[in-house]
Amino acid sequence: MAVYGAAHPYTRATLQRTPDAARMAAYLIRRLWQMVPTLLGVVLLVFVLFRFFGGDPAEILGGLNATPEQIDAIRRQLGLNEPWWVQLGIFIQQIVSFDWGKSWATNEAVSQLFATRLPATLTVMLPILVLETLLAIPFALFVAHRRGSLTDRVIMVVTTVALSISFLVYIIVGQYVFGFQLGWFPVQGWSDSLWTNLTVYAPLPVLLALLVSLAPQTRLYRSFFLDEIGQDYVRTARAKGLSEPVVLLRHVLRNAMIPILTHIGLSLPGIFVGSFLIEVFFSIPGLGREALLAVNRSDYPVIQAVTIYVAVLTMAINLLTDLLYKWVDPRVVLK
Repeated sequence: MAVYGAAHPYTRATLQRTPDAARMAAYLIRRLWQMVPTLLGVVLLVFVLFRFFGGDPAEILGGLNATPEQIDAIRRQLGLNEPWWVQLGIFIQQIVSFDWGKSWATNEAVSQLFATRLPATLTVMLPILVLETLLAIPFALFVAHRRGSLTDRVIMVVTTVALSISFLVYIIVGQYVFGFQLGWFPVQGWSDSLWTNLTVYAPLPVLLALLVSLAPQTRLYRSFFLDEIGQDYVRTARAKGLSEPVVLLRHVLRNAMIPILTHIGLSLPGIFVGSFLIEVFFSIPGLGREALLAVNRSDYPVIQAVTIYVAVLTMAINLLTDLLYKWVDPRVVLK
């Protein structure tokens, strides 16, 4: 006999998921709308800094021996003689159309510059991000579990010393030891083959970046895990007879993932900017080295494009991090 008051299990599940889906969609729309004034503020700030406080690109491109007539001609060619509101309108149009024009120094299209330089940056940056996350989390969990032991104290001393050494020292010593003395890796170089870059040229900069990043990551994640280990639910889980790996991996790790995700989201733009230094010292033809060259040459289209893209990347990462909160902990309510 059918019971008309009861809903089908599939129907109940659908009804339970519908409010969450609607809430998620509303949250996404609201967050994307909030990004608009933030991006406009970044655009205005970048324009004001480059327009009113930067040097004159025409004088830099003209050189020391350029005549005033030549400088005026360069200024007209670059559109710098237009009123500031006209230049601002052109700048906003470039952002909307994703057409940044051409580099003032090399006459290369900025879009082509990004397309050819970004793969090299990602070849170095993505392995650093993935490896430091996969290594730092279990290592920090192990150290937190061994709190107060000799192992914990030795690792804390080592990480403190590692934090006190500049990244430049790691690069110089790493190139000398692993490149010149042992000959394990080439110090500089790059190729058109992704596999060759990943297996020959990228390992040394990735290794040195990991040596620098693991120390602060371990100390920070260790504090996150210690906060969770001291909670009542951990003592309750142990009192129920759960094994220590189950307590650490199923309870402590999952509850500590929210601050860990927050830190990863905040550090992603920093990893991208930090790759600039790696690309310079290892002669990697990436976007970071191109941005530094653009700064030295006052190549405003390239600098402005990099600045805006980093700002958009930061906002997108923050949004993705908030969404991951809900995936890690279903109790999180997105508002």
